[in-house]
Amino acid sequence: MGHGSDERVERSDEEWRQALSPDAYRVTRHAGTEAPFSGEFVEHRETGVYRCICCGNELFRSDTKFDAHCGWPSFFSALAGDRVVERRDTSHGMVRTEVVCARCDAHLGHVFDDGPEPTGLRYCINSVSLSFEPS
Repeated sequence: MGHGSDERVERSDEEWRQALSPDAYRVTRHAGTEAPFSGEFVEHRETGVYRCICCGNELFRSDTKFDAHCGWPSFFSALAGDRVVERRDTSHGMVRTEVVCARCDAHLGHVFDDGPEPTGLRYCINSVSLSFEPS
């Protein structure tokens, strides 16, 4: 899983299906959503880095995580270096901003403009899209 590289990671749908849990596959490769308050990182408080479950790309640091009481892990900032890409999402009769991994296009969640200072952003991310590396 080349952890330190910015190289694109591309796999076939079948390769992703075999590499990921059924829930992670559904969320990351087909823009699914885990049930609110069900993910392992909702109440997670350890210090470290959250990575993309699909390719290992570093996405969020624990010091940007906050309790948004929305049912999903929330961060006010992604790591620098364009590690996440924002896309307009008009599914489900709403206009939202989808967040995907810049390296493998995994669906991570959505970003909203109702977060805390200093950014005012709330990256609302599915736990199954993430792995965690303690520091």
